Order: sequence, then C-alpha cells, then structure tokens
Amino acid sequence: MQDILSDATSWINDGEPVVLATVVHTWGSSPRETGAQMVFTSSGKVAGSVSGGCVEGAVIQNGLQTLSTRQAQLLHFGVADETAFEVGLACGGDIDVFVRPLDPVFFNKIKSELNAQHPFAIVTILQGPAMLTKREYVITETGVASGDLEGSFAQPVLEAGQQALLEGQSRIATLQDEAGEQVRLFINTILPPPTLVMVGGVHIAVSLAAIAKTLGFHTIVIDPRRTFSSQERFPGVDRLIQSWPQEAFEEIPLTRSACVTMLTHDPKIDDPAIKIALDSPVFYIGALGSRRTHQSRRERLLANGLTEAQFDRIHAPIGLDIGAKTPEEIALSIMAEIIATRRAV
Repeated sequence: MQDILSDATSWINDGEPVVLATVVHTWGSSPRETGAQMVFTSSGKVAGSVSGGCVEGAVIQNGLQTLSTRQAQLLHFGVADETAFEVGLACGGDIDVFVRPLDPVFFNKIKSELNAQHPFAIVTILQGPAMLTKREYVITETGVASGDLEGSFAQPVLEAGQQALLEGQSRIATLQDEAGEQVRLFINTILPPPTLVMVGGVHIAVSLAAIAKTLGFHTIVIDPRRTFSSQERFPGVDRLIQSWPQEAFEEIPLTRSACVTMLTHDPKIDDPAIKIALDSPVFYIGALGSRRTHQSRRERLLANGLTEAQFDRIHAPIGLDIGAKTPEEIALSIMAEIIATRRAV
C-alpha cells in the first residue's frame, strides 16, 4: 500500500476516479505476493503492480469497467485458462486479482491508519450473501475502524482480521455462521514500514541509509558526535538523533518490525546500544567488526551480565559474506542480511 499511496492521493485530489487492484491469491510462479497492489486511472496513469507485467494489461482493461458499472470484480488468470498465453502465465501459476473503484472516503481512512503507523487489516468479502459481497472493512487491533460490520458474521470476521494482524500475514479465509452460511474473505494485513536504526553515523551508514530508504525502511541515525550525525551528511534520513544511545532509545519504539545496527567500533557507543536492543523484540541486531573484535565484545558483555543466549542474537561480523570491501559494498551486505532475516521470520 505504501508504494501506491502518493500517486493515489494525488489523483484523487485532482478529482480523477481511481481503480485499485489487489492480488488476493497466488499459486505457482506468480511473480508478486498476496497483497500486492496497483492503482490506475482511465487517463492512463498507473502505479504499483500485481505481477511482473504479465497480467497488468488484462487487469487494467477489466478494472476500468468497474468505473462505469461501480461493481467490483474478482479476476482469475491461470494455466488452465485459454487466456493463460495471452496474459503471460503459460509457464505456470495462478493469480486472483480483486479490482474495484477506490472510494475516496475509505481511502482516507486507510491513509490515516498508515500515517499513524498502526498495524491494520483491510478485509474484503469476496463471496457470500449478496448483502455482504464486495464490502470492505478496516480492522485494527482494537476493533472495526471503518465499515458497518454487523450481522451473524460480524464477530467471526473481526476475529479473523485480528488474528491475521497478530500473525502479520495476509490470507484468504472462509467463515461459516451458525445457520451454515459461508463467506469467503480476503484479509490484507498492512504493517508499519520496518525501521532501521543505525548507531553511528559512519561512512557505511551513509550508504546503508540510502539503500534502506529505497527498500521502504524508516531510517534513524543515532550518534552523539555531531560531526558524524549532521543533516548535511544524511540528507534523506527520516530522523537524526544526536544523543548517546541510552537517551536516544527512549525516543524510539523498538518493536518486532525494527532492526538495529551498531557501526561505530566504539564500545562506549556500541555496547549500551547492544544491551538495549537485546532487551527488545527487534528482528535483527548486527554489529560491525572483525571476528577478533566480536570476540572481545563477547568477553566484555558477558562479563557485564549478558547471557550466551542473548549474545547469540547478534549478527557479527555484520552482513552477508559477499567479499565486500568498500563502504558501499559493506552496506549492501548488511542490508541483504537484514532482508534475509526479515523474510525468514
């Protein structure tokens, strides 16, 4: 959703009707994962994607029909269809795409949740009773934020949405009420963008921040040394904190969607940051330095009360072993290890 937010906002503000397409199911070699989205207009503007380019044309053609009919459509493309060769899926795979006009009021509610960086889910009723089909709801950890969810399916839909939020996974779900009626729904889980905290405004951090921003990370640099943490040095970073880690981390929520990298080589800065990060649920902790440096770090921190299990959470030497030499290459290796760790969670 974040990758289409700016364009969709601009087009809606200009008064253009917008169509939203969402991947709700994939199988086989489909190139985009469930939840991938694309927005487009009748004037030919397009942002985002629902495949590697193989079904976009067909999705746009069908999606534009919804602007005149105001009726959402569930599109299916797969190897068993005669359209498989036409849309580029002849090599194998199925993809279901839900297309509908993007309601500005509903979109503004989604934007408010995104801007607040709250986890939420967009629940779409794909199949079921006529009164429910194609309806959408915004569900948060505390309840229904948008849409009138009522009737026998109200509680099951709410629980399914909140369970998907808890697990951080988008999914198709089929529910049944006490009378035996069924609904098939798609739960698109939207999590806040991951946060990368860089302790130390060193040369590697300059490149690491740039790569992370390209990949959609919220970026934070912490360094009490103002020469290393200036705005001029990090023009694109989301936040600069010119404080010691003990003070800086009081301002930063270290959640399970955050990762922390220690980059200074200075125990006075790195060690306190490591201790704080290890007491949090962040999904990745990495520390720069050679194996000898890391062994010294281990002896120092274990002597100060850390356990072996805690210390084993640290990725060090930081980054995947790709033979990196330059600061830019090292930054790439760090980001690659962060992505690999995140996707394995």
